[in-house]
Amino acid sequence: MGGDAAATIVLNHPGSLRAMLLPPTDLSAGEAYVYDDIDIEGDVFSLLEWAASLAEVRGHRLTVARLLRQLRRLPSEHRRTDANRPGLSGSLHSTRRDRDAVTYHYDTGNDFYELFLGETMAYSSAYFLNRSESLDAAQRRKLDLICRKLELGPGTRFLDIGCGWGSLVLHAATEYGVRATGVTISGEQAEYARRWAKTLGVDDRVEIIHGDYREVKGTFDAIASVGMFEHVGRKHLGQYFSKTRDLLALGGLFLNHGITTFTHERKRRQKPTFVSTYVFPDGELEPIGAVVEEAEEVGFEARDLESLRGSYAETLKRWVGNLEANRDAAIDATSRETYRIWRIYMAGSAVGFERGTIGVYQMLLSDAGRPWQFGRRRLLAKDDT
Repeated sequence: MGGDAAATIVLNHPGSLRAMLLPPTDLSAGEAYVYDDIDIEGDVFSLLEWAASLAEVRGHRLTVARLLRQLRRLPSEHRRTDANRPGLSGSLHSTRRDRDAVTYHYDTGNDFYELFLGETMAYSSAYFLNRSESLDAAQRRKLDLICRKLELGPGTRFLDIGCGWGSLVLHAATEYGVRATGVTISGEQAEYARRWAKTLGVDDRVEIIHGDYREVKGTFDAIASVGMFEHVGRKHLGQYFSKTRDLLALGGLFLNHGITTFTHERKRRQKPTFVSTYVFPDGELEPIGAVVEEAEEVGFEARDLESLRGSYAETLKRWVGNLEANRDAAIDATSRETYRIWRIYMAGSAVGFERGTIGVYQMLLSDAGRPWQFGRRRLLAKDDT
């Protein structure tokens, strides 16, 4: 790409094309950018949209095969000898390994996340009504929407599983008067949330637990899990929903907000991708139907299901814009490689949401004995009484 193109791929050495395209996976392409084999100038979203669209071009696979045969005859020299891929040990989705995986992702440094998340420090899809809104306004709407879906009120015992930096528990405590408990595996997040609660003067009603949700005890009137269940894994979804069912008071409400896939084909062995290697180790996405089925298996009933796919694409674009605007500070807070990992991961995810390869849903669950509420008034005509 070049000339008046929206974006340009810059090849930094004779072996750049080989590094980017051999083997022909998104992991190779991502590593080529992260480790400086190539640069991306201009609009990263346009470039990734173009790359994603190539797979839809008729005859694309034959063209790629011809290109790869030619690449094997080109110089193979690289600026790097190998990629520095992080690795985890232990049983998949064990408490210890999950702690290591989550710590790897979220303990990048609070200063780093502050550069692009905005004032709410909410690391999940905002709720936009139009593209002219600010990110902070859309994030505050999302927090408030969750509280209203859960029907929170003074004295409600509220649990946030995977509470992050505390944005939801603090909003629920300050605006709805709940007694809130948040749990996170990340030590950095837990300390941040505790300091924030004290600053807001609600630390007497907000408890932040540094630990695994499987270790939480007690009974709660309402539970939320926002951007956490992607770490659970398909084989453990039953355990996840069973645990939340045990923690939830009879007739209580559970809101699960998480990313899903539209791919229903299951492979016996998943090949490593750029995101699964560098961003979300051990993360697994499932179709929404499979998620609902697992919830129903333990006795939950789905009371409401809402897609936020378009809002998440817009949220990610805002995050990338903030990160690019604070490039030097982000590199100072972490490293050049970390900045590039997050820039390409978030931009690629935005394209994925826009193209419909991944989705995100808010699913409101309860037991069948909860009194039924008829209708969703916001979807009705104004003259419908």
